[in-house]
Amino acid sequence: MIRVLLVDDQPLIRSGFRALLDLEDDIEVVAEAADGSEGLRLARKHLPDVALVDIRMPVVDGIEATRRMAADAALAGVHVVILTNYGLDEYVFDALRAGAAGFLVKDVVPEDFLHAVRVAARGDALLAPSITRRLISRYVAQPAGTGVGTGLEELTSREREAVVLVARGLSNDEIADRMVISPLTAKTHINRAMSKLHARDRAQLVILAYESGLVTPRTS
Repeated sequence: MIRVLLVDDQPLIRSGFRALLDLEDDIEVVAEAADGSEGLRLARKHLPDVALVDIRMPVVDGIEATRRMAADAALAGVHVVILTNYGLDEYVFDALRAGAAGFLVKDVVPEDFLHAVRVAARGDALLAPSITRRLISRYVAQPAGTGVGTGLEELTSREREAVVLVARGLSNDEIADRMVISPLTAKTHINRAMSKLHARDRAQLVILAYESGLVTPRTS
């Protein structure tokens, strides 16, 4: 059962998402919150698999809520998906930097919304390749000076190759095809790279890849 926390200051939005999720046999909405502070409290109480967090809220916004969740060791298993009305803007990348696993535009079709929740619960993917490329071209070309990238020298050549392909938006199956290995081996390379680079999830791995210079927008 996938446990979901809804964090949005608009009751109608929460009700709509809850109605969709409640129809699924493998998904359970464990709590709802109207701001980031309440969302953080409920995340600690219920330990959901996925937290769907609005990016703009009163009291504590979605970016700060995401940052606090990512910094809390007790919430390491919570995958934050940012909800936005605005598509790809600077707030989305700030949210990914803060520790979000990905993002959804609120007008997403129901099938894609449910698929995204399941993908986020697995921690198996960040964004569709087309979205990844757009995100990279607009924001990662001018990365913040966060001093990331330490640990790259610890990666094997195959792990580095896998990280590059993750940063280009490929799924595990696509990475396996490209590297001519099994999907399980591809996942192993990715997980080992995440561990060595201290990346919380694939979103952080993508950011590390670009900010460290391992991959650049020109080669994506």
